[in-house]
Amino acid sequence: MKISQINIYPIKSCGGISLDQAQLSDRGLLYDRRWMIVDPQGNCLTQRDNAQMALIKTAIEGQNLRIWHHFKKIAPLELPLEISMQYVIEVGLWGDRFPASRHSDATDAWISGVLGQTCHLVYMHKESRRAVDPEYAQAGEIVSAADGYPYLIIGEESLAHLNAKLSEKGEEEVPMNRFRPNFVFQGGSAHLEDEWSKISIGETTFKAVKPCARCQLTTIEQETAKQGKEPLRTLSTYRKQGAKVLFGMNLLHEGNGVIKIGDEIRTIGA
Repeated sequence: MKISQINIYPIKSCGGISLDQAQLSDRGLLYDRRWMIVDPQGNCLTQRDNAQMALIKTAIEGQNLRIWHHFKKIAPLELPLEISMQYVIEVGLWGDRFPASRHSDATDAWISGVLGQTCHLVYMHKESRRAVDPEYAQAGEIVSAADGYPYLIIGEESLAHLNAKLSEKGEEEVPMNRFRPNFVFQGGSAHLEDEWSKISIGETTFKAVKPCARCQLTTIEQETAKQGKEPLRTLSTYRKQGAKVLFGMNLLHEGNGVIKIGDEIRTIGA
């Protein structure tokens, strides 16, 4: 089994970036979900709240983050990848509260205009500490503005199995970007990741801690922001456990390092 995709999402719930290699940090891949969009009360917004966020695309150019709208003919934004503690506000994400920094009024105006609602673009600086759920944490790990865990991995065969079921029903197949993984791997069988306890990717060890529960974000086309009922409807017929639909595995990592396309995945222990 080998890594076939590496993805980061600099702004939570906005467009991702595919990389050939990525540096591990204390809270996930470097630059992954360090920015997020919040409402005037500081509450995090995602595509669940405003599907237009899918059309905000990102790229890293030198030490800057370039942001543009997929369709609208408006000038893009260019921001530093990291900013210091300035214009600090308290923000909320899934019950967690932590400080984050607004960039500028002009940036907020750009984001608000694109999304059609008043909001702020904020940065989670290194002084902000957000803990992984202690029920699953191994050593007091922290996380960025990801939903709950620093890394998400999905096998190509898991998606192929889902798409076969969609095709059987006459539904359109879906791309991997509906599930917003950090790592995608080739090889093995469908949902092999469910069986993992501990793995190595290249020289780094990862702990598989919890299957990923999926929501209606998976039903939003990432290139159009159009929303339907698939693939969540089909997934619920064979991937439902209790009230949750599961697809992909959340990971924690041990140590530092760099993950590259083509790195081998090996299982460790039982």
